[in-house]
Amino acid sequence: MRLYLTRHGQTSANVGRQLDTAVPGRDLTDLGRQQATTLAQKMRGEPLAAVYSSDLVRAQQTAAPLADDLGLEIVTLGGLREIQAGDWEMTTDWMPFVEAVGRWGVDPTERIPGGESGVEFMTRYAEALHRIVSDVHARDADAAALAVSHGAAMRVWCAAALGLPPDWFTGRALNNTLVVTLEGDPGDNWRLLAWGDEPVSNW
Repeated sequence: MRLYLTRHGQTSANVGRQLDTAVPGRDLTDLGRQQATTLAQKMRGEPLAAVYSSDLVRAQQTAAPLADDLGLEIVTLGGLREIQAGDWEMTTDWMPFVEAVGRWGVDPTERIPGGESGVEFMTRYAEALHRIVSDVHARDADAAALAVSHGAAMRVWCAAALGLPPDWFTGRALNNTLVVTLEGDPGDNWRLLAWGDEPVSNW
């Protein structure tokens, strides 16, 4: 099946560069709501059988216009939530968080202080995606789904699950409502088809 993995729209924490990861999180800004509407318009022609979202407010608000257009209920999955920043929640100094997450490639058991380890994050994120594939595949093997998630979570999972090289993100942003297009099967064998509007053939 095809999965469109999408980052949420803009929030005030994005504008203030605050590390906002805890439930429920900040609402979308006016621009973020417009981004959600634009996302719905962009995805309107895709054969979407389901719309999923993390349990953070901004992700659900981003998914809402598309779900409304399609007449679908948003399925909320906590596993799609942002990597939990723990003791660094709402800080504007991102470097300790970024460095800790970066070390997961060497030691995924390392825990963010007050937050989660790489093993815990990858396990719950993979379980959420497996749930999506299983649900949609059971209904229609040719159908697609869209899931709204979060920037750090998407970057870390994509890098690990797709085997992206260390320089993959050089020059590639993960902006609000950017869509990562993937193909997978019930065995969770994922292939990257596009990063935003950039087609990808080698991953």
